[in-house]
Amino acid sequence: MASTCTYQFNTAVYKGAVTFPTQLFINGEFLDPVNKGTIDLINPATCKFIARVSVGDREDIEIAAQAARATLKEHWGLKVSGEARSKLLHKLADLIDANTDKIAALEALNVGKTFHAAKAVDLPTIVSLLRYYAGWADKLQGKSIQTTPDKIGFTRHEPIGVVGAIVPWNFPLSMLIMKLAPALACGNTIVAKPSEFTPLSALFLCTLIREAGFPPGVVNIVPGYGDTAGQAVGESMIIDKVAFTGSTLTGRKIMEAAARSNLKKISLELGGKSPSIIFDDVDIDQVVKWVINGIFMNQGEICIAGSRIYVQAGIYDNFLQKFTETAQCLSVGDPFSPGTFQGPQISERQFTRVMDYIKSGKVEGATLRLGGERHGTEGYFIQPTIFTECTPNMKIVQEEIFGPVAAIMKFSAEEEVIEQANNTTYGLACSVFTKDIDRAMRVASNIEAGTTWVNFTNWLDIGLPLGGFKQSGIGRDLGEDALQNYTNIKAVHINIGIKI
Repeated sequence: MASTCTYQFNTAVYKGAVTFPTQLFINGEFLDPVNKGTIDLINPATCKFIARVSVGDREDIEIAAQAARATLKEHWGLKVSGEARSKLLHKLADLIDANTDKIAALEALNVGKTFHAAKAVDLPTIVSLLRYYAGWADKLQGKSIQTTPDKIGFTRHEPIGVVGAIVPWNFPLSMLIMKLAPALACGNTIVAKPSEFTPLSALFLCTLIREAGFPPGVVNIVPGYGDTAGQAVGESMIIDKVAFTGSTLTGRKIMEAAARSNLKKISLELGGKSPSIIFDDVDIDQVVKWVINGIFMNQGEICIAGSRIYVQAGIYDNFLQKFTETAQCLSVGDPFSPGTFQGPQISERQFTRVMDYIKSGKVEGATLRLGGERHGTEGYFIQPTIFTECTPNMKIVQEEIFGPVAAIMKFSAEEEVIEQANNTTYGLACSVFTKDIDRAMRVASNIEAGTTWVNFTNWLDIGLPLGGFKQSGIGRDLGEDALQNYTNIKAVHINIGIKI
């Protein structure tokens, strides 16, 4: 198959041609898969063909892992200074920054997210992530520990080795860089498997990795299916650690594969069913804006989405009216249209999954207040959907939908809403809205979630960790805490006087 594809954009917000590789990227070269596998990528906004790209299999993952291992020993890891790794990460950040419009266009085309969101939010975050971890590359320090007068010890933070990164389709490049940046800063090499649905930005990244000057084999990109390439990452005896973002179901499979193979280290950022808790002392107009963003941004395809909305009884009716009116006015449509807020779901499978949840909400007795139908006649668009009169055991309250569907419930007392908010197998995030700082701190302390926002929502900070409690994951992305995912701590003991 052709080694590259050029897509011509002619939209209101971006015009130009973008060329991207279509092959696997292994050991610094673009290669066809061993079994010559391909996949046709579909534009979720139009259901039309975008491009045909390669998909790797188990054999390709092993070849990539072998290349990563060889490079780790000879040209990376402890052979390269933190300062040198930092310079390469900064160079990659510069190149991504210079290609912001092209990458944003690929993300909008391939994922269905709006061009504006990709350009204004995703790409600046990606650049900042690279610069943040570039700053850490030469600051990975251990401790000197004098235990007795005759003995001294110190610790070293060393690379784990070959990292396997499996990333989802909702924020393809952001999630990849969230793994890649700290892994490379710590001196690891990486084998990354982007989603088979959304590999375009990762493939474009490969050209920038070569241009930045990374040694061949430091970064290897193998798009592929989860049950073949993804499973191979988990089962590989060469890969030392897996960093995964995706569903809890798949996370369990990764964990099992890691245990059955070489007992590789894992970090898992998994599903969520995040509550937004709104007390009656808030500025309702401001809260409505935040909560709209919390559930409907990125088409609801976001693990931290505030899909369970709890509103205190005193403002419930007023909030519901304003929330409904605002949701009704959201612009759903072409991701390249300047005014669009919500694009299509990623695929026909995801569209059907979300519609099935909407059906279950109706069957189980929730009141459909808004939406619940397909939007338009082309693409995988779903109307912003609001359910009320929801009960705790309904599927739309308990299960992650990953779509533009909100379940709104009324509460009276603080203790009641904390119990309801914690009534879930997930524990990824939570939002609390109140002007009472004492109450905010109490609720934040009692909610079983890895992240709590007070008086806003869905606003990550690269300096603060992201990860879940309960079945929402193991380990943390972002911030200094993420570095723990990618280093081994070695204790060195030195005898300065002990004799036998």
